[in-house]
Amino acid sequence: MEKKKRIRLNAEKRKSISGVFQNWWEREDNPIKQKYNQAIENFNLVRPKVYTMVNEIVRSYQPQTHVDTIREMRGFYNDSGGDLHHDSCFNFVMPQTKVDSRGEEYEADEKVNIDFSLEGRYSSDKGFANAYYRDELKAKGLDPDYQLKWKDEKRNPRYYDCESAIDKYLGFQSDNNVNKETTHRAKWESDDWKIWVIGTHYCGGRQFKVNEETYKFLCLYNKAKQDVIKCHEQLFDYVEEKMQLLRLGLKSYYYFDQAKELADESNIPLNESILNESSSLALSVYSPQNLASLLEDKVEQDNSDIIAQFKRGELNQAIN
Repeated sequence: MEKKKRIRLNAEKRKSISGVFQNWWEREDNPIKQKYNQAIENFNLVRPKVYTMVNEIVRSYQPQTHVDTIREMRGFYNDSGGDLHHDSCFNFVMPQTKVDSRGEEYEADEKVNIDFSLEGRYSSDKGFANAYYRDELKAKGLDPDYQLKWKDEKRNPRYYDCESAIDKYLGFQSDNNVNKETTHRAKWESDDWKIWVIGTHYCGGRQFKVNEETYKFLCLYNKAKQDVIKCHEQLFDYVEEKMQLLRLGLKSYYYFDQAKELADESNIPLNESILNESSSLALSVYSPQNLASLLEDKVEQDNSDIIAQFKRGELNQAIN
């Protein structure tokens, strides 16, 4: 029987093999991915609860009867009838008395901004949108990791290409061929997440006073958003750390069967069909068995999460 010829690796084949490993690690059910999924679930739970509270706070200061009166006046006098805006951005303050270094008391406010839009009123950073829609963006062939991948080289054309493609998909970038009402951005800015407010349309010009318990509850919204961003970063770092080690190992492999052995040791399906066509002298640390061992997960799962607080009903919705 004729001996099967070994497939020799080149840069292109190594890149294809790397892609298989990367796709697997990005989708596998590991503690880091579970933590990311939990952060998304936590945010989805926090968001409507905080919205309900914000609506109650605003209506406690601006009763619906007042809103209806101004709306009626505007029907007669247009803008002269009063300022009325449908908005998703709100500022809250918690008055506090503090003591300075001389022992004298002074008034200081703790402030929190709540913005139910996808991007956020005060920042052009799309970090949350990229993190929240990470899996969907990857399924569409887009790269939600571009900010993390090239954060120190923003002049790289690939950075801006990825940014533009995602902005277009999410609805941050105008496109005459896209129904703007159906974009992700539009869904976040729909009437379902807006509240009628009386007064200036500038978000910073509206501040509602709340007590400490309410303030802490409102802060959960921004914390939940930051947790999604943080977990996205951790997931990227988790995969990238493995990929850096894998790339070093693949450089030492001359033949496909060596990469295949590594894949088998790592329980990752790999076959010759991923190659576009159709070092035995390397350091022992990069042998398939040893490299597979180095690539094993050694992480501890963080069991702290916001969702448990809601399930236990420990948070009261107290409003000043």
